Amino acid sequence: MASADLREEVTCPVCVSIYTDPVTLSCGHTYCLSCINQTWDNQEEGEYSCPECQQRFRRRPELKRNLRLRNIAETFQPTESVNETGIFCTYCVHPATKSCLMCEESFCDFHVRSHSKSEEHVLTEPTTSWGNRKCTKHKELLKYYCTKDAACICATCSLAGEHRGHQVELLNEASEKKKEKLRNVLQKLTTKREKTEKRVQSLQEHRRGVQEKAAGVTERFTALIRDIRRQLEDLEKRVLSEITRQQEQVLLTISDLIQQLKKEKDELTRRICHIEELCNMTDPLTVLQESHRDDFCGAEQGDNEVTQRGDKQVPAGGDLDEGLISVTLYIGLADIVTDVKRVIYMQVPSDILLDINTAHNNVIVSGDLKTVFWSLINQQRPETPERFTDYSQVLSTRSFSSGRHYWEVQISKSGDWCLGVCYTSMGRRGDQSVIGNNNKCWGLCSFNKSICMTNNRIYTSLHPPLSCDTVAILLDYETGRLTFYELCDPIRHLHTVTVTFTEPLHAAFWVRGDDAFVRILR
Repeated sequence: MASADLREEVTCPVCVSIYTDPVTLSCGHTYCLSCINQTWDNQEEGEYSCPECQQRFRRRPELKRNLRLRNIAETFQPTESVNETGIFCTYCVHPATKSCLMCEESFCDFHVRSHSKSEEHVLTEPTTSWGNRKCTKHKELLKYYCTKDAACICATCSLAGEHRGHQVELLNEASEKKKEKLRNVLQKLTTKREKTEKRVQSLQEHRRGVQEKAAGVTERFTALIRDIRRQLEDLEKRVLSEITRQQEQVLLTISDLIQQLKKEKDELTRRICHIEELCNMTDPLTVLQESHRDDFCGAEQGDNEVTQRGDKQVPAGGDLDEGLISVTLYIGLADIVTDVKRVIYMQVPSDILLDINTAHNNVIVSGDLKTVFWSLINQQRPETPERFTDYSQVLSTRSFSSGRHYWEVQISKSGDWCLGVCYTSMGRRGDQSVIGNNNKCWGLCSFNKSICMTNNRIYTSLHPPLSCDTVAILLDYETGRLTFYELCDPIRHLHTVTVTFTEPLHAAFWVRGDDAFVRILR
């Protein structure tokens, strides 16, 4: 009761609402600043008066805000949530807190007190949608919910209308049941959203990880390529220096020989001139005496010896040692490749050989143990526990139980083939012994030009088909990754298998059909 009395004390007598920016006149009465200004704006100049006591003022009084009363009035102002509706009281400018469905009017906290409290006057949250709360047919309030037709109905619809005899519920009851279902749906959606958010976070973390890893790999390989470029430049200098050294040595030899030949030429020229002089003399005695003095008797034989000696010293076709230059280049390149392999932790097994003891009798293994061919002729090999008896397969002699390994294979354009890895314990007899038909092997196979990955009878098709005849296999035992590449231009990634290896692995090969073969390149 005291609160209601205090509310009246903070209510403006003009707008009948809680004071907004209150001001007090000299007569003691208080009004909203906007209310008293609007009142006086409608009065004639010089006839300003107090709306309550009618006290007159010769001049329009200067208004002073009542700060203490404003602070008290603010405690009675409606909360901010009311203003969010954008609906205002029908009788004043304040936000509405209730609406009457019967009267189709809205009220603030003050004016709702004087509204009818009868059951017909249903108060709801502020609204301006009056039509959708009444039955379009009977113009009555919608009070019930027909569970059969899932429709909100009025009392007449339930008693005498098209919903007569149907199970109905009060709107509040039906609303609570619907809310319960919605809460269940909300819970499921919330759970799903949380999972989605976690998935997004996981993917974002993975993306950041990939970006960081890519940055690290880029930096590492950029440094590697930069170092390779530097080593190639050094190797180029060494090779060019060797070429220059050999050139200078050969040219020096040729220069010495030229000087020697020039001296011999000068001597020959002198003797030729002397002989010509003798040939032109008419005195026989002088000719005979001079010719014996210079001993021209062996001139012809001596000239032949000079010519032969000079010819032997002249290089035939150049004396640059291209073999030495080639060896210098080869060794330099080999050293660079060795450094690269050490940096990228790549072990390139140059000794992958085919194990003849595992070869099926319908395959031929080449003498260098690098190529397997399919053959219709039985090779009549002795039966061993390691030999495949039902399928034309063969394994490598060596196995891999650690490290990274890389090898390249050439495959035939005809027939079918399969290449991959398998455990030593893979069976050698029966249908389970073929590559891909068990969980102890992983292979890249070609059937009728179509390629696929196979493991434990699960086939994954790969598209498009191969465009060249060379495939590379990269095995990283510790990380459990087996990757296949097609060595075309550019190199094409075919497939990567990720698995935890538990046994040593052998390279495995299978061929079938006329002219089918698989050859280990390196």
